[in-house]
Amino acid sequence: MKKAIVIAFAMFGMILNAQEKLQIPQISVSGEGKINVKPDQVVINFGVENLGKDAAEVKKLNDDTVDKVMKFIKNFGIPASDFKTSNVGLNRNYDYEKKKNTYSASQSITIILKDISKYDSLMMGLIDNGINTISNVEFKSSKLEEYKSEARKLAIKEAKHKAEDYVSVLNQKIGKAILINDNTQAYFPQPIYMAQADKEISGNTAPKETVAVGEIEVVATVSVSFILK
Repeated sequence: MKKAIVIAFAMFGMILNAQEKLQIPQISVSGEGKINVKPDQVVINFGVENLGKDAAEVKKLNDDTVDKVMKFIKNFGIPASDFKTSNVGLNRNYDYEKKKNTYSASQSITIILKDISKYDSLMMGLIDNGINTISNVEFKSSKLEEYKSEARKLAIKEAKHKAEDYVSVLNQKIGKAILINDNTQAYFPQPIYMAQADKEISGNTAPKETVAVGEIEVVATVSVSFILK
C-alpha cells in the first residue's frame, strides 16, 4: 500500500514538472498579407444548346453549330491545348400537360484565353457563331503561386511586427516562433457584365466594353506563437 502511494506521488510530481515546462512565456498573434494583381488570362465556360421534337434533328443541329464554333476558335488562334469539350448531353423531356416528348442537345466547351485584350472580340465571335449559354467566366493569373508565396511572407512579417509592438510595452522581446498556422486563399473576381450601349455616342463610334476585369486579391492569413524573452 505504501509503495503504491509513493508511486502515485512520484507520478504526480512528474506531471507537475511537465506542466511547468509546457508553460513557456509566449505571445500569439495573427498576421495578414495582401496583394492585388491584374489577371493575365481568362477561363471561359460556354455552350451550345438546341431544343426540338426529334432527337436526331436536334442533335444534328447542335453538332453543326458546335462544328462552326470549333472552326472559329481555331481560326481565332487559340491553340488546341487551350480549349476542350467539357460536357455533351442529349436528353428527353416529357411534357405531362401536352403528353409529348421534347429533346435537348447540348455541348459545353472551356477556353483558356491568354491574351485578355482579345476577350471582347472572342466573345462576340462565339456568339455570332451560335453559342447560346455562358456558364462561367473566371479571370486568373499565371503567376498565382508566386503571389501566394509573397503574400505569406508579408503575413509573417505583419505578425512579427504586431508581436514586437505588444511586448515592447512590457520591456520584453520576442524569441523564436514555436507555432505557425497558415490559411492562404485567393479571391478571383467574376466579370461584371454591362448592357451594350449604342455605338453612336456624340456622333462617334465607341468601343464595346462588356466586362470589368478588376484585380485578383491574394490574401494570406497566419497565426504565430513566439517565445517571450
